[in-house]
Amino acid sequence: MSAAPPAASSPDHDESTASFATEVARGLQATPKTLPCRFFYDAEGSRLFEQICLLPEYYPTRTEASILRAHADELASLCAPQVTVVELGAGSATKTRLLFEALSRQGVRPRYAPIDISPTALAAAQATLRAADPGLVVLPIAAEYQEGLRAVPERAGEKRLFLWLGTSVGNLEPEESAGILRSVRLEMAAGDFFLLGIDRRKDRETLERAYDDPQGVTARFNLNLLGRINRELGGHFDLGSFRHRALYDEPPGRVEMHLVSLARQRVRIDALGATVSFEAGETIHTENSYKFSSEEIAALASEAGLVVDRDWRDDEELFSLCLLRADS
Repeated sequence: MSAAPPAASSPDHDESTASFATEVARGLQATPKTLPCRFFYDAEGSRLFEQICLLPEYYPTRTEASILRAHADELASLCAPQVTVVELGAGSATKTRLLFEALSRQGVRPRYAPIDISPTALAAAQATLRAADPGLVVLPIAAEYQEGLRAVPERAGEKRLFLWLGTSVGNLEPEESAGILRSVRLEMAAGDFFLLGIDRRKDRETLERAYDDPQGVTARFNLNLLGRINRELGGHFDLGSFRHRALYDEPPGRVEMHLVSLARQRVRIDALGATVSFEAGETIHTENSYKFSSEEIAALASEAGLVVDRDWRDDEELFSLCLLRADS
């Protein structure tokens, strides 16, 4: 699970709904059935994800923030005297504020260039950061990551620090993640850095509890995908006829989330003019979340022409904030 985009009530909701319908039709006609995890985050999904981030079992959000808090001053010192901070995914900007506070302590006045497909997410991040620092120069870029990276303005004598925080790198298939890292590398000059949040491999129990908590919040979050189909596309899913399943597939280092049909059933989706059939035990695959060893992190970076300059971890080595630089 990655940081939540804005709720579905945003001005860019119409485009999102059209895309949602297309992907639901494609995914539920596929074998096996799938739904893209980016559609978790309507208003209800975003609310539930905020609850997940506070659960004792869900370590990534608080652990990444603690690592950044511990090393923000060191990172800021590498960015002096001038830097543009380029962030992939605007998010809530909560962790980004920790960096800007450290830059301020170093006397550095950064520029901030968040890249996000959602104008609403960009506006929210801009408002959050400007509330804390009204003088902050924000250069929002509404685009897909690769296109947005090419649009980041340059300034002579200035370094650039690229950020991709959270666990988003693990929500993509390895070849997709490598492609985004290569796109960042193409925009990096000597002296630039890339700070990448990355969840580490660990024991099965810790991972499966993080994605299937005893309180059932993650289950409600996953089932909300079916609720969203009901609300937005006229679906007739009985959420009680499905259950949440999270399992760790150790060889690829991947936590998988599924929705499991508890009975043989047929579900009408009015907006699609279609009825979807399920066998008892059949699943809808809703998310992958890859975890990485140190060797896998280094290999991912190397494939993109990057090297790991620093690998900052928490005491339990649950999570890494990796500072990457161009491989000279």
